[in-house]
Amino acid sequence: MKYLYLLLILFLFSCNQQPEQEENWIKLFNGENLENWTPKFNHSELGLNYKNTFQVRNSLLVVDYSEYDSIGDEFGHLFYKESFSNYKIRVEYRFVGEQVPGGPGWAQRNNGVMFHCQSPESMETDQPFPVSIEGQLLGGFGEGERPTGNVCTPGTHIEIENKLITQHCINSKSKTFHGDQWVVFEAVVYHDSIIHHIVNGDTVMTYSKPVIGGDLPESYREYEGLALTEGYISLQAESAPTEFRKVELLELNK
Repeated sequence: MKYLYLLLILFLFSCNQQPEQEENWIKLFNGENLENWTPKFNHSELGLNYKNTFQVRNSLLVVDYSEYDSIGDEFGHLFYKESFSNYKIRVEYRFVGEQVPGGPGWAQRNNGVMFHCQSPESMETDQPFPVSIEGQLLGGFGEGERPTGNVCTPGTHIEIENKLITQHCINSKSKTFHGDQWVVFEAVVYHDSIIHHIVNGDTVMTYSKPVIGGDLPESYREYEGLALTEGYISLQAESAPTEFRKVELLELNK
């Protein structure tokens, strides 16, 4: 009897265990080419890959400046073809080589994952950055602290602990990553509510309620104050050579 009772308990326990839901990650970067991605550079028309900056090499998506003698403000963004609203975006990145001559000091070992972006088609020709939220990716200089996974807000505002933040960039609490080591950055984006930044598995920043605001392009000023509920994904080119070996997205329950 005792044996049968134990079997019954085990059976009921097993029935109550729900199988883990398989996560269906979308590989935004296929490791072969830039299919489904569109570049937009400041001062250039949509679709022009200025000086072949965005490349695929050795199965890596590369921000490359080998064709540049110097750079001004020809900042670029590479947009994925679809808009998303409720999702987790994950990239693996590293900085390699030296900054291209002429690049601004703040852009050394600096890249970013832009999310909830305006569409690339809506950007003006002379617009350096899309209206978006940026997960800022920074590399260390060999000494000192320089956290990564920060938040920057081109044409947007956010709230932290129920306070409106209009400052352009806010540092996370991540550690500094010196050298050319690979780092995993994730952003968990819940529509226009909560956003988490995660670096190598550690949550380093949380904020909420992104809205359009601040220094806006002329064509976007009518939308000031509007909540950001969805948008496109883009990767930056701001003068720092960068490699991405993974760019993937997981859509969350709506």
